[in-house]
Amino acid sequence: MADHFQLRLVDSHMLAPTVRHLAFERVDGQPLAFVPGQFLQVHFHYDDGTPTKRSYSVATVGDGQSPVQRIEIAVSYVEGGAATALLGGLEVGGEIDASGPYGRFCLQDADVHPRYLLLATGTGVTPYRAMLPKLARLLAAGDREVVLLYGARSEQELLYGAEFEAFAQAHPGFTFHGCLSRQPRTEPRPDDRAGHVQDVLAELQPHADRDIAYLCGNPNMVDAAFTALKEYGLPVAQIRREKYISSR
Repeated sequence: MADHFQLRLVDSHMLAPTVRHLAFERVDGQPLAFVPGQFLQVHFHYDDGTPTKRSYSVATVGDGQSPVQRIEIAVSYVEGGAATALLGGLEVGGEIDASGPYGRFCLQDADVHPRYLLLATGTGVTPYRAMLPKLARLLAAGDREVVLLYGARSEQELLYGAEFEAFAQAHPGFTFHGCLSRQPRTEPRPDDRAGHVQDVLAELQPHADRDIAYLCGNPNMVDAAFTALKEYGLPVAQIRREKYISSR
């Protein structure tokens, strides 16, 4: 059963013009045990006193196996959003109520497919950041390949982009494609792609014998990629999905 606890903000900074990275620690001093890919829920009340909650994937890069003291999330700005008002205005030392972890959008030990296709838009890339240590162990065996397709409108919106690029340089078998739909980088990378993430699947030629896919982010992308992958012959069991829906 999931824990309920309070979090205290220890650091924050802007990742992009409309996305903030927040780092917390539990007020009770306990570490958080989670599986990379899982999420927390932040609990609060509307102005009229009605209780509500929002879900945020844990973005912390630990060792992928041990509980962590530092609990990191990425929060998008939503015009008029209650969670935006709460988390956007939270100062270091401020406290919030949370629970978790929840979710099954995680790398499975039973997966034996040679290639992982990871697709994301916006803050949907945060679970993949947390998965990097486990991906490093998978890649070290030498019989796996991982391709991350990350869609954004411009370079400024590629959250944690420098971290994924550095990981790709350090780990043969990992490819990071920044898929920019509106504006290319001022200094393009060889692995950059123009357009939307689902459009790059044609280049990768997914195959049921080789691939398992993870889709996280905007529901339109998730649905389009899901349809495309099925057309390439991937069974539903080899397509994991997590949709991020912005709430006011």
